[in-house]
Amino acid sequence: MQLSVNYMGLKLKNPIIVGSSGLSKNIEGVKKLYENGAGAIILKSLFEEQIIADSFKTMEKDKYSHTEVYDYVQNYTKENTVDDYLDLISKAKAVTTIPIIASINCISDSEWVSFAKKIQIAGADALELNISFLPSNENISSEKYEKMYFKIIKKLRKHISIPIALKMSYFSSGLAHLIKELSWTKKVDSFTLFNKFYSPDINIDTLELTSAKTFSTPEDITTSLRWIGLLSEKIQLPLVPSTGIHDGEGIIKQLLAGATAVQVVSSIYKNGPEQIGKMLEELKTWMIKNNYESIDDFRGKIHSEKSNSQYFERIQFMKYYSEIE
Repeated sequence: MQLSVNYMGLKLKNPIIVGSSGLSKNIEGVKKLYENGAGAIILKSLFEEQIIADSFKTMEKDKYSHTEVYDYVQNYTKENTVDDYLDLISKAKAVTTIPIIASINCISDSEWVSFAKKIQIAGADALELNISFLPSNENISSEKYEKMYFKIIKKLRKHISIPIALKMSYFSSGLAHLIKELSWTKKVDSFTLFNKFYSPDINIDTLELTSAKTFSTPEDITTSLRWIGLLSEKIQLPLVPSTGIHDGEGIIKQLLAGATAVQVVSSIYKNGPEQIGKMLEELKTWMIKNNYESIDDFRGKIHSEKSNSQYFERIQFMKYYSEIE
């Protein structure tokens, strides 16, 4: 039974990548994920503001429009210093034999990119670049937002040679075209679809703005599944789905649509690191049942080019609503 996959030139013993989260914020968490069979681990993200704050120890309050933002950044930086992050990379590499991927969450191409070189020196096998654009400014066109992707990766690539996984938003007026053009730059090595934004909610009793559900559900798999199926044969780089993969069935669906690997977070939070092994057993059982000896035997069997792209687009929409009457 061959579960290994090649991801950005990295050999993963299986397709489960533990996504960036509190699960991997310290060496104890990394050890647990490794011991329970993770194929690769992405460390908890550093934020652009955090790197800048650490680089310039004395921040001026007028750089931020609200004092609470300044205070938050300062406190966060004290609790999670850049040096600690570099130390975590080194320690994680020392106690594991799987790829350890660093993560940076950013919104601009400011001078924070020079810090990426330190991540490479610390031993990270790759860097996941989480670009968190929410196109909410009515005065900025989609074109201007999307140009920032190109500016960031161009500047970043000058500093590092390790693989770059671009984790991006689905908020785009021409998502497929954007991803294709980004792949043509040859400055990124894979795409993660998609990053997860803070989701607001409103408490109607207290009239306060609150946070909606933190964890994903199995039903949340549909957005990334659609885009993996649509793009896997058109983009000549690995595609990795994020959000909604909670069990072996979720892994199988994404691989059938053409994914190279999958990111898992919420299911591990809910069920513990042991969930990794359970998901792999479900994958193995299904492969045995269907006489597959390796993941390559079935990856991409149901992407849009083979299964008629309309099933990933319009027909299913029409069928769904025609039955609700």
